Amino acid sequence: MAPRSSLTTRVAIVGGGPAGLLLSHLLHRSGIDNVVLELRDRDYTVQRVRAGVLEHDAVALLTEEGLGDRLRSEGLRHDGIYLQFAGERHHIDFAELVGRHVWIYGQQEVVKDLIAAHDANGTPARYEVTGVEVVGIDSDAPAVLFSQGGEEFELGCDFVVGADGFHGVSRLAIPKSDRTTYEREYDFGWLGILAHTPPSSDELVYALHERGFALLSMRSPTVSRLYLQVPPGENIADWPDDRIWDELDTRLALPGWTLERGEIFDKSVTPMRSFVSTPMRHGSLFLAGDAAHIVPPTGAKGLNSAIADVALLRRGLVDHYERQDDAVLDSYSETQLSRSWQTQYFSTWMTRMLHTFSGPDAVFDHQVQLGQLAQLVGSAHAKAHLAEFYTGLPITR
Repeated sequence: MAPRSSLTTRVAIVGGGPAGLLLSHLLHRSGIDNVVLELRDRDYTVQRVRAGVLEHDAVALLTEEGLGDRLRSEGLRHDGIYLQFAGERHHIDFAELVGRHVWIYGQQEVVKDLIAAHDANGTPARYEVTGVEVVGIDSDAPAVLFSQGGEEFELGCDFVVGADGFHGVSRLAIPKSDRTTYEREYDFGWLGILAHTPPSSDELVYALHERGFALLSMRSPTVSRLYLQVPPGENIADWPDDRIWDELDTRLALPGWTLERGEIFDKSVTPMRSFVSTPMRHGSLFLAGDAAHIVPPTGAKGLNSAIADVALLRRGLVDHYERQDDAVLDSYSETQLSRSWQTQYFSTWMTRMLHTFSGPDAVFDHQVQLGQLAQLVGSAHAKAHLAEFYTGLPITR
């Protein structure tokens, strides 16, 4: 076997999704050498349809770091959401309650902006790598082993950041005896569609209905994003377009209001689960984004949590190299796990409040949900609690 070619950098980033690409961009702007390694090709990372809501501080960070031009020209600023139940729709006004807002801008659009920035900066990102292995994280010589184009490489570094998602290899580099995993799986999923039709609402509508949850969202003034709660493992082939629109009509129905239909050009079923792995740091390895935590999408926290992780990591790495101060890096795991459990709380709260559950207590539980929602929309304090969490916990940068 031919010897591995040796490469060196300060920070090796495993994973070229939004978390890895954003961290690389932030480090480049701070003068810290880094290399991104991604299993998939560039087209896959751009085309993957995921989250669409960016929190107040996440948008501020992206804007400060030169990534906000297209976001602010093509994204949609929203000052609130609607909660619908018992045949009525109620507005939660974030701007009035907490003076903050969110933006609708798809995750794939964020990735496009990041790739464009990397191309403009000439920062190194290697796509379609295989055989990735994180080694030496308990030593003074950590490295990432990988193959590309039939050649074997060893990327030596000071730190490794695992931003390679739930199925990635980075988390598994932490010895099993030192890892603790917390998980919850829900007995339903989301059937999501993208359709060529103007949104039927000016802001997102979260609806509790006897037949299941529904969400009316959007991606642009001409593209709507909508979701239905469905059983786990539902076969998308069993949901022709007319059935999807009819079910959305039923769950989102209001007197005098019309759901606009259009051509569906993407549909899929996503399982619902929560996941947290501790610690988020072991030796010279740091985990970020879905490699460490996953939330159900009801609270719109997945991408935003990843942005918060890498923002704090950038600060810690700058402190390390510029001031020889490791306080932020040393507290990274504790800080971000505390933040993660808070976002898990909010996402779980939203999920349990707005979805139907099976079992012998299902009818009773539904009436409790109606009571909970009635109390929420009738209380300024309860609405402010929702608004504060939805627009986002502070991002340290």
